Amino acid sequence: MSSVLQEVDERSHLAGTNKFELLLFRLGDERGGRREIFGINVFKVREALVMPPITAMPGAPQHVLGVANIRGQIVPVIDLPSVVGCKPSALNILIVSEYERSVQGFAVEDVEEIVRLDWSRVLSAEANAVGGMVTSIARLDADGDKSRLALVLDVEKVLRDVLPSRVPEVNAQHIGGQLTLPPGSVILAADDSFVARSQIEKVLQALGAPYVMTKTGKEAWDKLQALAHEAKAEGRRVEDRVAAVLTDLEMPEMDGFTLTRKIKEDERFRRIPVVIHSSLTGQANEDHARNVGAEGYVAKFVAEELGHAIRRAIAAHAH
Repeated sequence: MSSVLQEVDERSHLAGTNKFELLLFRLGDERGGRREIFGINVFKVREALVMPPITAMPGAPQHVLGVANIRGQIVPVIDLPSVVGCKPSALNILIVSEYERSVQGFAVEDVEEIVRLDWSRVLSAEANAVGGMVTSIARLDADGDKSRLALVLDVEKVLRDVLPSRVPEVNAQHIGGQLTLPPGSVILAADDSFVARSQIEKVLQALGAPYVMTKTGKEAWDKLQALAHEAKAEGRRVEDRVAAVLTDLEMPEMDGFTLTRKIKEDERFRRIPVVIHSSLTGQANEDHARNVGAEGYVAKFVAEELGHAIRRAIAAHAH
């Protein structure tokens, strides 16, 4: 286990390869007595460490054990097994995660390993009738039907449910005036999290922008092909049908960097502005967004910043 904790800090960056690394962990027995494998993207993990002392806080929300002092920073500690309905033998490990500009700790039973996967081996949970706290399902082995599966947590939903005060509300008055788009054009958006999609929809509605919402990069790419065919049949350019593409980075089947690169390498689509909207912050990600041709990169989730980024990208394209 100690080697796994060490590896979290040693991983090379995989941006743009359609690959990612998943930290696998156990939460204990589920109601049926099974011990499922769960996962979280390594790039959301600041560190994983043996459970430190936790100070209980009077009036703490349900599922919050208290706070821990992690290298001088006071971090709320979430009892992840209780959130998803598991019973651990003990809470041995704290996964410290930086997500949407906040830091929190997830108490888990144990961590197992880090695996490197292609996004094509990750399927949307919604497409497989699995809801709740799981956003996608990863096939860990290449053995087809016998492949081990890992349940990738929807961290946005966990935080929304456990620490709702950390999820900012969308104030339409702060987003500014409405966009003026060509008649019949839409903004194509892609995000695999239900919570993120609902936040994005509120911003786009405040902007008065018609939109098409998809759940994966592959679904967005397929939809873009369909819109291109429609535009051609109407004798229009595809950029007159798609005003902009707004994409998350981490998504099943195809990540946002790969989607952006495919758009910018295709003569039909390269003039469509792309804005990347992600909880994966950092200069390296922003640099890579520029390298693959994105017109904007905005960290989740500040509604005003997202609205301004979309507005800037479309205005720059108009000129």
